[in-house]
Amino acid sequence: MSKELLGALDTLESEKGIKKEVVIEALEAALVSAYKRNYGQAQNVEVDFDQVKGNIHVYAVKEVVEDVFDSRLEVSLQDALAINRAYEIGDDIRFEVTPKNFGRIAAQTAKQVIMQRVREAERGIIYDEYSQYENEIVTGEVERQDNRFVYVSLGKVEAVMGRSDQLPGEVYRIHDKIKVYVSKVENATKGPQVFVSRTAPDLLKRLFEQEVPEIFDGIVEIVSIAREAGDRAKVAVRSNNPNVDPVGTCVGPKGQRVQTIVNELHGENMDIVEWTDDTAVFIANALNPAEVLDVIFDPENERGCTVVVPDYQLSLAIGKRGQNARLAAKLTGFKIDIKSETEASDIMDANPDDVAAAETAPQAATEDAPVSDGVADDVAAEPSAATDAEPEATDSEATEPEAVTDSEAAASDEAAASDEAASDAE
Repeated sequence: MSKELLGALDTLESEKGIKKEVVIEALEAALVSAYKRNYGQAQNVEVDFDQVKGNIHVYAVKEVVEDVFDSRLEVSLQDALAINRAYEIGDDIRFEVTPKNFGRIAAQTAKQVIMQRVREAERGIIYDEYSQYENEIVTGEVERQDNRFVYVSLGKVEAVMGRSDQLPGEVYRIHDKIKVYVSKVENATKGPQVFVSRTAPDLLKRLFEQEVPEIFDGIVEIVSIAREAGDRAKVAVRSNNPNVDPVGTCVGPKGQRVQTIVNELHGENMDIVEWTDDTAVFIANALNPAEVLDVIFDPENERGCTVVVPDYQLSLAIGKRGQNARLAAKLTGFKIDIKSETEASDIMDANPDDVAAAETAPQAATEDAPVSDGVADDVAAEPSAATDAEPEATDSEATEPEAVTDSEAAASDEAAASDEAASDAE
């Protein structure tokens, strides 16, 4: 039996990937549990497993004492000295108490404990294997689906994809190969549970990393992603190399790179825009394909702005069901109010003071964020010119009344003097 047990351990290690040491530890714990239950032994039992011969030995550990109160836990000094004269009070002596036959109950208990430890070891291996794939993209095979989940086989484990993680309108058939994003891995009581998604924005990021080597190498960086899964997405990219065009790199020759991603997501539209330090320019880029005439920041809300577009492009800037404006707001992190050129002109004519205050907002909003030199100079010059002009006009207006007052005083003095001379002559 010992040889059979060693052979079974080797097979278990090769087929299940469970190390022999883990199984032996489980076996020893099982034998201790079975011995305690069936023979009423106290908690001083130890089990040794010989990994070479496969022999199992059960030992009762007893402490050397002067007077014995419990023979199951203690041994007298006199008996200990009979075994070995080197023993002293307080030493532990191991006595072999291996039963010839554990019996049916003992064997069953040992089997249950062993199987439990084996299952735990398998779960630990699977969890360790798939936890490293968390926040990564993997390819799985659709196995089945019900009202709640689509079950995707990832090899040793079956992942689940909830309704909110499924692309709207996408049909999943058994044995279909799909790319999924591992959003979470849990080590549950029933075993590792893997959750995957087809709607996560990071799925898009991983797909771009697979298709665009420059993104994988860090030459081009994805700054932010705004996505309405299955319909449309906007991706803001920037280049860490001035000689590399980030948008053109992601689109690829004749649009092949981005088209591969669109096909994988079953026709989800993709807008790739360039990220820039100039917030106004970035907001204008985010509203592509609409043309933007001006971006006016809200002085009362540092994350709010008004975007002016040509009259004929108002509907294009807003998008179908407001989708273009909504995605641009998610991409930039700004609350965007879109107005046509005519509406903006009417507001300017009706409230010139409010417009003047709003024009200073880009300067305040960009004090923290760096902008290009040309834009910064233009924005800073206009308010300062207006500000400088107002005090000069005030000074001139203040001095003119003063000059008039002096002249009037001189004239009245002369008139008084002449009247005085005339009266003297009379």
